[in-house]
Amino acid sequence: MNDPLVAMFPGLAAGYRITSPTSDDYNCIAWAAGRGDRWWWPGHPDGFWPPGVQAAATVAAFEAAYRSVGYEACASGAFESVFDKIVIFTDAAGVPTHAARQLLSGRWTSKLGRDVDIEHRAPESLTSVVYGAPALFMRRRRSFWRRVAAFVLRIAAKS
Repeated sequence: MNDPLVAMFPGLAAGYRITSPTSDDYNCIAWAAGRGDRWWWPGHPDGFWPPGVQAAATVAAFEAAYRSVGYEACASGAFESVFDKIVIFTDAAGVPTHAARQLLSGRWTSKLGRDVDIEHRAPESLTSVVYGAPALFMRRRRSFWRRVAAFVLRIAAKS
């Protein structure tokens, strides 16, 4: 079987599933922030970038963009039931290329450019020439009900 996503992202050979059709309404940066209605990228002519955040393709600017919606830097993408987590990827030159968001189940979700959304096991599943590697993990506290849902989903996944 020739899977084009596995060809681009060899780590997906461990498993993934497509969760939405192709769309150019939003990108991975927006998707990681929980937005599916607009494109997020600094300086994009039809896109959005948080007010007051430097419009630059740097890790510091992307970190500031996610701070504007409540995230703070953290040590890892390890699941914690009280936190939503995201990860910013960078290429070999340190330029941001991708972002992914952890789901309540502990798995991860990514929007692949203008292509599909996928659910995958770990951020490292997308380490590649295309996206580079995870460079910065961030987290924000979940609401009480999202914490309960995360707890229940994790227990169900272990059964």
